[in-house]
Amino acid sequence: MAEAFDGKVVLITGGGTGIGAATAARLAGEGARVVVTGRRRAPLDEVAAATGALAVPGDSSVDADARAVVDRTLAEFGRLDVLVVNAGGHGMSAVADTTDEDWRRSLDGNLNSAFVMCRAALPALVEARGNIVVMSSVAGLFAGPEVAGYTVGKHALIGLTRSMARDYGPRGVRVNAICPGWVRTPMSDQEMADFAAAADLPDRESGYAAVTADLPLRRAAEPGEIAAVCRFLASDEASFITGAVLVADGGGHAVDLPTVPIGRAM
Repeated sequence: MAEAFDGKVVLITGGGTGIGAATAARLAGEGARVVVTGRRRAPLDEVAAATGALAVPGDSSVDADARAVVDRTLAEFGRLDVLVVNAGGHGMSAVADTTDEDWRRSLDGNLNSAFVMCRAALPALVEARGNIVVMSSVAGLFAGPEVAGYTVGKHALIGLTRSMARDYGPRGVRVNAICPGWVRTPMSDQEMADFAAAADLPDRESGYAAVTADLPLRRAAEPGEIAAVCRFLASDEASFITGAVLVADGGGHAVDLPTVPIGRAM
């Protein structure tokens, strides 16, 4: 298992922190040659120093940047086997409170970054008969409060996943999506700190406890746990899986919401 990705080249967007950084570490540890990209150079360099990955800064929602990252990957390694589109964020308001600028920023961060990078990478992935892992969210299946842009973007990623699976499966490319729930990333840590302050809870950990209280597993995921799901879908072990949406949310999607008060009483 230590060399499951030996000889494979993996490109990860949003690779500087959280799930992206954990996925870089996991796949590099199994023999992959990893390229991490994102808009901020400093965290990419930290991941590169820790994992041996190649750091290539860029904005995945910008066509020229996406193509430059793919070109650099091909120039360095000669091929591309796996694309993990993990960049995301933004879109934290209800529709009536969302400006045009906020809406565009949300779609750029959550949807366009995936579409543009996939478009740039697909010729190389077709040549390698590779695969794509799209990082959506449980927000791609359900709607949280006042997160319209994020919810729409993450829902659309599932449609993008299925469309690419349908179109490029005949050409040897698999495409699958992951829908994580709460994961202990820097973005979630900040959300939990803000939530705790607004709800008059003592600290960030109390925030995490509150939002996971009704999950069967009663906790948030660690980034490495989602990286393990990504590793499976990207590996040859998932060779007959495409167009799938794998939910990793601690069991939240299995809960019947009207029965939550009953569960609390038992």
